[in-house]
Formats: sequence, C-alpha cells, structure tokens
Amino acid sequence: MTVFLSGCYRPKVDEPDELKQLFESYFHGIETKDHKKIIDATTDDFVLFEMGRVWNNDSVFINIDRNLPFEVRYTFRDYKIHADHTSGDITCFNHGEFVFGDSTKQTLDWIESATFRLIDGKWRMNFLHITERYKTIDE
Repeated sequence: MTVFLSGCYRPKVDEPDELKQLFESYFHGIETKDHKKIIDATTDDFVLFEMGRVWNNDSVFINIDRNLPFEVRYTFRDYKIHADHTSGDITCFNHGEFVFGDSTKQTLDWIESATFRLIDGKWRMNFLHITERYKTIDE
C-alpha cells in the first residue's frame, strides 16, 4: 500500500542557499544602511545577542545612525547550514572592515550563529548571536 502525503512540506534542495542569501542580505542592509532590507530579512520578534547586549531591529537602526558616517564590508566563511521543515540555522565566521568618518579604520572578526523560521512560505531570521573571535595560536 502506498500513501501519498501531498500536504506535507518538504524542504527544497536550495533552502540552505536561501538561508545563506537571507543571512547575507541582513548584513548587506547594515552595509547600505537600508532599514527595509534588515526588516525584510527578520521576524517581527527578531532578537540579536552581541557581546553581552540584547538588541532588536530598532536598536540596530539607532546604532547605525549613531555611527554615521561609516562604511563597512563583511566577508563570511566556513558556513555550516541546516534547514528542516520549518526552521533552520547557520554558523559561520564573519570579518568586518570598517571606516568611520574618512580615516578611522577598524577590523573585527566574529563567530556568528543564526536561527531561521519559515513563516507563510518565506524564511526569516529570528535570532542572531555574535561573539568576537580571537585567533588561536595555530592560526
């Protein structure tokens, strides 16, 4: 006997790529100071834990505006991505290169982890955790 479960959702093969694109879109929103892009990448109850602080999108926007003018470019590597029926997660390393004003330069490295929910057929990031990364002796 064969049973067909047409109502069951099965993740598409490209969903890890969708999560990666959404994750990078969030950071591209920071790079371009595009509040709408950040909102479109996240759930309404999005929360960010960064270096002992708890943020939401409003506090991210305030931080962006407070640090103007600045430029930043993020580079991600070593992605590990998982997606199932309604949720997903990403871990990776992030390297940020900042220029504040016209001359103050700063580079930072982070360990990132994010979780995602499938809401009305669209992936959204609901949680992001960022920790500064320190190089190990063998790097």
